[in-house]
Amino acid sequence: MDLSKQLEFFDPAALRNEEVHIIGLGAIGSAVADLLAHMGVNNIHLYDFDTIEEHNLANQNYTLNDIGNTKVLATATKINEINTETTITLHEKGWRPNSQLSGYIFLCVDNIDIRRAIVEENEYNTQIKAMFDFRLGLQDAQHYACSWEEHDNIKKFLSTMNFTHAEAKEAMPVSACGTTLSVIPTVRAIVALGMSNWINFVKTGKLKTIILMNAFTYQITAF
Repeated sequence: MDLSKQLEFFDPAALRNEEVHIIGLGAIGSAVADLLAHMGVNNIHLYDFDTIEEHNLANQNYTLNDIGNTKVLATATKINEINTETTITLHEKGWRPNSQLSGYIFLCVDNIDIRRAIVEENEYNTQIKAMFDFRLGLQDAQHYACSWEEHDNIKKFLSTMNFTHAEAKEAMPVSACGTTLSVIPTVRAIVALGMSNWINFVKTGKLKTIILMNAFTYQITAF
């Protein structure tokens, strides 16, 4: 893959072939996978148990030709169409307890209880470099990140997940017929910010632990 347009700014060789795990391949996860592929990341694990339906096309990185395929297989195909040198490991049952995680973890599953369980199980996993989490609303979204070098940071990261999936679902905006509302500008905006945060961490070891943004009022706050 010809990466001449970015190499002076970001060289994926800096990852030293560290694994990147994307857990959940819905709106956020499929966009994360697309950006990682374009940046030349070549060791990616994909986790999802779901298949693609027509309603997924509005805010996820899939096309009509993908309907009926599993999200892991469709995403793997798209990655290889961008970079044939990528090593991709498929986890077609999604994340399961005792999954072997290492390197960089992107938490993109749309269930806060599962995200919390992943963090709790890996609280003392020294093979992990950092975790990157995303929370998606309609116009607004949040990104949380944590370096795994200091345990106090992990505890703070966990504290941002101190609510249930049912509570999160209740707070989401829905249509008159009960469909959860989501638009792709919000998805792409928070993913771009989260991926920039990840690149900065790979390059410098520094990151923003919280990024809050509204894609339609153009407000961004980072800590």
